Amino acid sequence: MNERQKLNINQWAEEDRPREKMVNKGVAALSDAELLAILIGSGSRDESAVELMRRVMASCHNNLNELAHWGVHDFSTFKGLGPAKSITIMAALELGKRRKQQEVRERQTIRCSRDIFELFHPLLCDSPQEEFWVLLLNQACKVIDSVRISTGGIDGTYADVRSILREALLQRATQLALIHNHPSGNCQPSASDRQLTQQIQQAARTMNIQLTDHVIIGSDKFYSFADEGLV
Repeated sequence: MNERQKLNINQWAEEDRPREKMVNKGVAALSDAELLAILIGSGSRDESAVELMRRVMASCHNNLNELAHWGVHDFSTFKGLGPAKSITIMAALELGKRRKQQEVRERQTIRCSRDIFELFHPLLCDSPQEEFWVLLLNQACKVIDSVRISTGGIDGTYADVRSILREALLQRATQLALIHNHPSGNCQPSASDRQLTQQIQQAARTMNIQLTDHVIIGSDKFYSFADEGLV
C-alpha cells in the first residue's frame, strides 16, 4: 500500500481528484470510473475510489449497459462497496435510463420499427425476464398508451389475445404494435412468437384494428416483423 492510497480523497493530488477535475475541465473530461468515484466518495484502505471503480468497470468490460444489470450482491464482491454505495450507483444508472426514456417519449409519432425500439429499449434492456407489451396508436400513428400485458420467466411469457384487443378497444386505438424482449440477447423470433403474431393479427383484423409491427428487443438490437414483411 503506498502513501497516496491511504489519503482521503480531499488529500489526493489535484489531478487525481475527480471533483476538481470536473470543475476545472468539465464533466466530459472525466472517465466513467471517475464519474462513478464521485458517486461513492471513497474507496477502501487499499485503493482510492477511482482505482476501485476502474476495477469495477474492467470487470464488466468497461460497459455501463452491462453494469446496469448488476445487483447489490455483484457490487459487494469488491472490497469498499457496501450496500449504500452499491445502491447509489444503481440509482444513478436508473436515472440515466429514465432520462433516455423521457427524451424518446417526446417523439410521440411512431413511423418505423426504430421508433418502437427507441421507445421500449430503455424499459426492457435490463429486464432479467420476458415482458410483453402492446403499443396503442391512433390513425395518425400517435401514441395513445403503452400497456404491459404480462411478465414471464427467462424463457418466455404468455400474452392473451383477448387482453390485448380489450386494451385497444377501451382506448379506441386503430393501430397497435406488439413488443417483447429476449433476455438472452438473441432477438430472433421463436416459432411461438410467429404463431402468436399471426393470431393477434387475425383477431385484430376482425375488429378493424391494424397490427403495424411486432418488435423483439435484445440487449442492443431488435427484430421487426414489419421490416421482414411478416405483418
